[in-house]
Amino acid sequence: MSRKYEGIVVLNTKGTDGGVEELVSVVSKEMEAEGATIGEVQDLGRRKFAYNSNHMESGHYINYAFSAEPSALEKIKGRLRLNNQVHLQYFQRKA
Repeated sequence: MSRKYEGIVVLNTKGTDGGVEELVSVVSKEMEAEGATIGEVQDLGRRKFAYNSNHMESGHYINYAFSAEPSALEKIKGRLRLNNQVHLQYFQRKA
C-alpha cells in the first residue's frame, strides 16, 4: 500500500554546471526510479546553515511531496546518499 511522504533535500550546488532545476530533476528521477510518485516539488531557496557542515556554509532546500511504498523509502535514501549533490535528506510520513 502506497503512503504519502514529505522530504526535505538539501542540495550542494557548488561546482555544478547546470542550474538548480536540473539538480531537482535528477533527484526526482532517482526517487521515481525507486518507485516514488512525485506530487509537488517546492523550491525553498538557498539558506545559510547554523554552522558549517562539510565545509559548506549554505545549501539549496527543496521540499518533495510524494507517495511510495514503505519499502521504497529506504531504497530512495540509499540512492540519494550516493549522489554527491545531495548534502542532507530528511523524510517524514504524512498519511
